[in-house]
Amino acid sequence: MRVAICQLNSQDNKEQNLMTAEKLVREAAADKADLVALPEYTDYQGPKEGALAAAEPENGPTTQRFSALAAELGINILLGSIRIQTEDAARCNNRSFLFGRDGKVVAQYNKLHLYDVDLPGRITYRESDTVMPGQEVVLGDIDGHKAGLSVCYDVRFPELFRLQALAGAKILFVPAAFALYTGRDHWDVLLRARAIENQCFVIAPGQFGPYPPAGACNGRSIIIDPWGNVLTRMADKVGYTIADLDFSMQTKTREELPSLSNRRADIYDLKTA
Repeated sequence: MRVAICQLNSQDNKEQNLMTAEKLVREAAADKADLVALPEYTDYQGPKEGALAAAEPENGPTTQRFSALAAELGINILLGSIRIQTEDAARCNNRSFLFGRDGKVVAQYNKLHLYDVDLPGRITYRESDTVMPGQEVVLGDIDGHKAGLSVCYDVRFPELFRLQALAGAKILFVPAAFALYTGRDHWDVLLRARAIENQCFVIAPGQFGPYPPAGACNGRSIIIDPWGNVLTRMADKVGYTIADLDFSMQTKTREELPSLSNRRADIYDLKTA
């Protein structure tokens, strides 16, 4: 399977962001990609007020646009995430969509884990003030291969990915707008750990660079194989890169190092005195 990851520098101009994303998808499809993956917040990065205004209904114009694009090009597309309206006007879902070659939605997933922190005198930030968390672990099928969906901060919670691997996932998606400050030290380590411990391919398209009013994303979009090897990585620019996934290599890895089947679920119950 040939996979392309697209790296964006989304700003506060939604239509321009979507035009850039569509252009990259078309270019990657011309390079024979079977699957093209876009990052978190493909639609908008900017002030909170504009973010809420950018939210759409579930079957809104952006999902329709990329559904039609997948069908036109005959490829699978991961729309890393866009903002979807909820019953709470002050909060949206941070939702990922996976489209099949026919343009139909194979799976959709609302980001589960939200970054809430209060360090007096340093930082107070509550993602949950503007985003409603999801409630379901989700897998989708891509050309006969199961894939687990996640978004950005989810990568810090290995339980999610282990559940997906045990349910048969061969691919783990981690579209992100990872902060530059933490990404410099944690991005590669977390993603390679998820790949190695679950013996899955990790596909992690990201945002990079500054965005208004004062944010900055890590970039370094990456595809990793089940042994933890980096198959391809983006430089610090808008664009895409391609890697071929060899599922026979994954099968061999799982046979030679059967850590998933060697689990001791029967004893994973902590007993305290």
